[in-house]
Amino acid sequence: MLNSHPDHLEAPDTPSLTLDSGLTVRPWRDGDDLKLLEVWGDPENPMHHQDRGLLRPSSNDPWSRCIVAEHQGVPVAAATIFRSSLHPDRLSFYAEVAQEHRRKGVAAQLLQILEAEVPNCAVQSMKSRVAKGSAAQCFLKDNGFAKVQASRQIIVQPGALPLPDLENSDQDLQDLATGSVELTKLVADFYNAVHEWDRAEMTLGRAQQMLLAPETGASGVVVLRDISAGEDAPAPILAFAISYTSERTDAPADVLLGWNPELPEDEAETAVRNLLALVAARYPVSVEVDDSMSPLKTVTAELLASGEAEVDFEALIYARDSSASDSSASVGGEPPQ
Repeated sequence: MLNSHPDHLEAPDTPSLTLDSGLTVRPWRDGDDLKLLEVWGDPENPMHHQDRGLLRPSSNDPWSRCIVAEHQGVPVAAATIFRSSLHPDRLSFYAEVAQEHRRKGVAAQLLQILEAEVPNCAVQSMKSRVAKGSAAQCFLKDNGFAKVQASRQIIVQPGALPLPDLENSDQDLQDLATGSVELTKLVADFYNAVHEWDRAEMTLGRAQQMLLAPETGASGVVVLRDISAGEDAPAPILAFAISYTSERTDAPADVLLGWNPELPEDEAETAVRNLLALVAARYPVSVEVDDSMSPLKTVTAELLASGEAEVDFEALIYARDSSASDSSASVGGEPPQ
């Protein structure tokens, strides 16, 4: 069993662990990402790239553990388990194994090793995401995980939706600064509302840091406002679209599209439909749509059915509750490991 303190894991007299497959296990070290990239190859999609970014040296603040499995001194697999302050109810797990070492129980044993490192005081519920149709789904099911959410990256074609007649409506389109307090509060409220299935603690500060700061790639925001009360009254934001694509290219612009969670379902759907029509009027856009985002899911489902949109990739999120030795896990882009 690996000791729970990362400094101890690096001690020269720490005995190495040997898996049933013959692979030896050690803590993650700087430079392992490049070594594993040579073995794994390039990530298959943006989600896979993000998941690989979770692999990093172990830490106690925030709490995380990361280990590597080697074959004759060459890294071929890695796994991490960590706690997120944004989603405090579940731990997260991610593992990836080189093609020739799959289906040998490697990922399952790495998960067991990492679970033994979890402090007794830590939350024991887990979640994980996988590409739809991947054999990694079987790994999660075999290890007590059940599907709790699906997420799609959907590309909407230019002109897919009819443009709303804003001049004769009670809605108005405006540009807004990414540093706007009004926007930041709405983004935080929206995020928390659509993550009731995995309780979030998105604050104003975190919303700025994670979704709106220049470092995130946020390059512009447009909002749809309700101006029905007249010029002298506040005009609340109905929906917002944050662009993470600073330069216009042939590739779809990456957009986070959300709405005021206090709106009734039908009004939210109308606001989403109108704003999506406006931002995708001339150029394709890429939007992430979770099952929990009902208004946007309804609109994009219609576009998919009519051929005006297509699924770029789909991820499934699995979770395991405390009765099954709970944790939150992500097994990206590979069969059972």
